[in-house]
Formats: sequence, C-alpha cells, structure tokens
Amino acid sequence: MSTTTVAPLTTEDAELLVATARRAAEDAGVTVSVTVLDAGGHLLAFRRDDRAVLISGETSTRKAYTALQLNASTADLVDAVQPGGLFHTLPTALDRPLLFIAGGVPVRRDGRLIGAIGVGGGAPEQDHGFATAAVEALA
Repeated sequence: MSTTTVAPLTTEDAELLVATARRAAEDAGVTVSVTVLDAGGHLLAFRRDDRAVLISGETSTRKAYTALQLNASTADLVDAVQPGGLFHTLPTALDRPLLFIAGGVPVRRDGRLIGAIGVGGGAPEQDHGFATAAVEALA
C-alpha cells in the first residue's frame, strides 16, 4: 500500500496568502484582518490593520476555523445553517464557535486540505473575494 505525501502549508505560503488578501482589500479601499491556519488549526499568520474594526480579527479567525473544520468555503455554507439545512443542528461545542459568513476559504494542495484562510472587515462578499484571490495566488 502506498501513501501520497502532500506538502504542508508553510509560513511562507501563509505570508503570501496574507499579503495577497491584504493587497486585494487595499485595492478595493477596504481594511481587513486576515488569519491563516494550518491543517491542524494552528495559527500560521495573522494581520490586523490598526484601522480595522477590532472584532475583525476574531471574525477572520473564526471564518478560517469554520472553513477548515468543514473543508468548505464559508460562502457555500450559509444556506446549510438555515432551518432545514444540513448543518442546522450542528453542535457548537468545538474549540471555538463556527462562523457561517462568507470570507473563510479552505486551502488545498493536490486536492487535499492543508489549511484555511479567513478574511474579516469588509462586506461578506468582499471578504470572500479577497480570500479566494489569495488562495488562487498560492496555486
């Protein structure tokens, strides 16, 4: 039986994700916080601009955590938590509560989950765009 090894998310990767998301947000005139977690949920990189709303740091972290835990973009999960949705009764007794607002995106390499990025501070659709741009730049 052979196993396939996938390179993990490195600090250099995380720094590129943060820089790309930040640049995309600045180009749009938005101030954001960005969090990058590795596959184990450990913080690899974080940036909060002094002009960002204080809660944006927690928001970006929870978005990244949600994307990592559920291996899906938080933008794709919004409907799942509505009454009748797949995750409507999902327990929240995890390390930190999940956050189902667009802006959390899983990071994959060779089809395998290696981490997640979360962006908070703009409108949810903007945050999702900034996070997606960062992930695309890493590919």
